[in-house]
Amino acid sequence: MRKISRRSFVEQAVVGAAALGAAATRADAQLVYKSSDWKLAEFNRLLKDTSRVKQVFDEIQIGDGRFLNNMKNSLNGLRFGFDVPVDQIKMIGALHGPANMLNFDDTVWQKYRIGEWLKVTDPKTGQPAVRNIYYPSKTVQTRSASEDPNDETSSYQDASIQTLQARGVQFLCCHTATEEQARVLIKLYGLAQQPEEIVKDLLSHLHPGILVVPAMVSAIALLQSEGRCTYVTV
Repeated sequence: MRKISRRSFVEQAVVGAAALGAAATRADAQLVYKSSDWKLAEFNRLLKDTSRVKQVFDEIQIGDGRFLNNMKNSLNGLRFGFDVPVDQIKMIGALHGPANMLNFDDTVWQKYRIGEWLKVTDPKTGQPAVRNIYYPSKTVQTRSASEDPNDETSSYQDASIQTLQARGVQFLCCHTATEEQARVLIKLYGLAQQPEEIVKDLLSHLHPGILVVPAMVSAIALLQSEGRCTYVTV
């Protein structure tokens, strides 16, 4: 029998522990969601929605929030121009790529310097945004009394995410994009956390009503093929 010295035993133990640690890290990584990891039933309700008009906006770039204005315009055109009842309109914002970050609150934008990373400027400060400037409503809090869609101060002309949600728009967050973005933030800012720590932190700061889906490209395919949604990208 080969004798094992104390030194070689310790060295082997260290190597073994490192291997186990690496395996644990790999095991903890959740690059791919399984059906049991998310609210599949909630997504299936979107697929089965029987609204007359179902429209999905596939958005990757933030683009100064222009796509939010397009969603607002579509809602107004359907309701007032084509007389489609409100309860017969279902609009979905499928946000991935950089636009995925619009799903997260001000804590995320400040902590991870999202405005600096994605070149988003806060119009109030002229500096990189440390808050999600596309979320807060201009009218939900003030409860504008105007019901005239031509009134620029009415909710019908408010293209914020919060107001669009109040009008029935369902926003989706991409889990795959969130995983990828956590890794980008680590490299960009030299963060010490593991990717999954950052992913969990991000997902704990979603805006209310946001639905996380495993992969947006897959979700859009199902929304088109099974959910009979018309497709728009800006």
